Amino acid sequence: MEDIGSWLSGGGFPLAMCEINSPPRLRAVLTPLVKVQNDGREGERKERWKAIKLKGYYIPAKEKNKDKDKRFRPLYDIPYMFEAREFLRKKIIGKKFEYQVPWELFSPLAPVTMFPSRPSNDKPASLPVLLFHVPVNVTVDYIRAATGPGESTPAFSERTCATVTIGGINIAEALVSKGLATCIRYRQDDDQRSSHYDELLAAEARAIKNGKGLHSKKEAPIHRVADISGDTQKAKQFLPFLQRAGRSEAVVEYVFSGSRLKLYMPKETCLITFLLAGIECPRSSRNMPGGTQVAEPFSEEAMLFTKELVLQREVEVEVESMDKAGNFIGWLHIEGLNLSIALVEGALSKIHFTAERSNYYKTLVSAEEACRERKEKIWANYEEKPVEEVVYVTEEKERVANYRPVFVTEICDTLHFYTQDVETGSQLESLMETMRAEIAAQPPVEGSYAPRRGDYCIAKFADDEWYRARVEKVESPAKVHVFYIDYGNREVVSSTRLAAIPPAFSTRTLPAQATEHALAYIQVPLDEDVRADVVDCVVRDIQNSQCLMNVEYSGASCPHVTIQFGDTKDDVGLGLVKEGMVMVDVRKEKHLKKMVTEYLNSQESAKSARLNIWRYGDFRADDADEFGYRR
Repeated sequence: MEDIGSWLSGGGFPLAMCEINSPPRLRAVLTPLVKVQNDGREGERKERWKAIKLKGYYIPAKEKNKDKDKRFRPLYDIPYMFEAREFLRKKIIGKKFEYQVPWELFSPLAPVTMFPSRPSNDKPASLPVLLFHVPVNVTVDYIRAATGPGESTPAFSERTCATVTIGGINIAEALVSKGLATCIRYRQDDDQRSSHYDELLAAEARAIKNGKGLHSKKEAPIHRVADISGDTQKAKQFLPFLQRAGRSEAVVEYVFSGSRLKLYMPKETCLITFLLAGIECPRSSRNMPGGTQVAEPFSEEAMLFTKELVLQREVEVEVESMDKAGNFIGWLHIEGLNLSIALVEGALSKIHFTAERSNYYKTLVSAEEACRERKEKIWANYEEKPVEEVVYVTEEKERVANYRPVFVTEICDTLHFYTQDVETGSQLESLMETMRAEIAAQPPVEGSYAPRRGDYCIAKFADDEWYRARVEKVESPAKVHVFYIDYGNREVVSSTRLAAIPPAFSTRTLPAQATEHALAYIQVPLDEDVRADVVDCVVRDIQNSQCLMNVEYSGASCPHVTIQFGDTKDDVGLGLVKEGMVMVDVRKEKHLKKMVTEYLNSQESAKSARLNIWRYGDFRADDADEFGYRR
C-alpha cells in the first residue's frame, strides 16, 4: 500500500477482482487509472495486490480426512466450499469495483496534507468516504489488526474486512441465503462487524427455514476431482483423450509462472498442470538441490500479466503433447485471445523453436519482431547481428573442381544419395553420444509423444539406439513414416518408438547432417529393372564409404555432383557410362563442355563394345520412349 496518496491525486484507482483464495477471502488488484500524456501515449501503469475479506459470515469446516493415504483438499472435501467458491468466482471475477473507504482508514497511508481536516467531534458513521465511480461497490467496514499465535489459535496477518455489492445485491447476503455460508456470532461489545449484519442474520434464518445448502437434510454433494498433476502414468492415459477433444473448457486454478498454470477441467473433473506451447518465459526463482535459483529478469512481470488475464477465469485449451514430468503442453485461449501470443506481444516471452510447426508461428514471429525493434522489456538489451554482405559470383567460365571428403550413408531407388560431411562427423558423434546418455538417464515415457507431420523428434531404430528424425507422414499411431535427418534413410515405425527431441540436441544445436545429391552428367533409367541394376552397382561401390565429391550444377530438388572413389580417384558416374549402365545427360553450359565431351566419348566406347544397355546396338530411335531412354 505504499504511496497511496500519489495514486489518489492521480484520479483514483478502480479495483479489478482477479482471485478468490477460499470463501470468504478474496484477492484484488489495485489498478490506478492510466494517465494520458500530452502526446497521447499511455503513462506507466502500476499494480498492487490487496486482500479483502467479506465480513459477517463464515463457511464451516470439518475435520481433516483421517485417511492418511488421501490428501485433504479443503476446496473439494469441505461441504459446499466448492459451490461457494464457484458462486463468488462467477459473480465477481473480472468485475470493476466502486471502492468506498472511511476517511480514517486511509489517513495513516498517505501524507496528512493530502486529506482535508475534519471536526474532531465527527462520529465514524458520518465520516466522508473516497468514492470511485465504477460498476461494483466495495465498502471497507474495518481493518482487523494482525494477531500473534496463541495456545490454540494460529497467527493471522492484517485483514481488510469489506462488504461487496453488485447491482445493489450484497454478495455475502446472497451466499448466506443460498446456504453456502453461515453468520459469525459476535460478542455484544464487539462493534467490528459488517455494516449489513442484520440483513445477514435474516438471510441465514431464511436459508435454515428453506433447508438450503448447509442447512439441508440431504447429503452434501461430493466432488471427486482427480489431481493428475505430476502423475506421469495417469497423464499418459489421459493425453489421447485431450488431444482428440480439440478445444476443451477449463478454469485456471493457480498460476505458478508466466507460462505454467494449474487448470481444473470441469467436464473431466480433474486437475492438470498446463504449460504454454510455443514460448519461453523468464523463469521464476526456485529452490534447487544446490540452492535457490535466481529469478530471471521480468519473470514476476510475466506471472502478474498471466494472473491478471486468466487467473480463475474460464478458458479454452488445446493440448498437443506432454513432457516427461506429466505436464500437458498446448495453447490457452481466453475470449479469443491466445495467451502465448499475448505474452510475446507484451515483450514478456520469447518464441520457442517448437512453435515452428504450429498454426500460430507467423503471428508469434511478427509480434516478437515488433517488440525486438522497440527494445521493450526482455528485448531492452537486444543487439541485432550485423548482416553479412552478400557477394554475387558470376558464372565461372571454366569448371572449378573443388573435391571435399564425404561419407555416403544412403542410396535411394531413384539413384539419389545422402552424404555426411567428414569435417563435422566428430560433432555428430559427440552429439549422439551425449544425447543417448541423457536419454538413458531419463528415458522418455512410451506413448507420450503424439507425432505430427513435419515434427522433429527422436526415433528408436532397429538397433535399439535413438536417432534424430523428422515425421513425414502419420497413417496411424502404429504407422508413422520418419526420415532420419543425419543418415538419410527412412522407416515406418510405431509412435511408441518416438519421443520429443530434447532442446539441447535440436537442429539449432547441430543442423541435419544428411545432404541429398544426384549424380551429374547421367540420365537415370526410367525402366525399373535397368534402374535397379544401376542402384545395386552404386550401392556395392560407394555406400558406407568415404569418397570425394564436387558440386557441378544445381538441380530441381538437389545439387548434381561428381563422386570419386577415395583411393583411386576414379569418377563413379563416368565408370557407369563406360560400363554401358547409363546414358549421358548432355549439358549445354559452356564451362561444362569438357566434362560432357569426356562422358560422350566413354558412351561411344560402350556402344561400340555392345555393353549392357547397348547390347542390341543403338536403340535410340522413334520408339526410344518405350525403352525408358531419351536422346
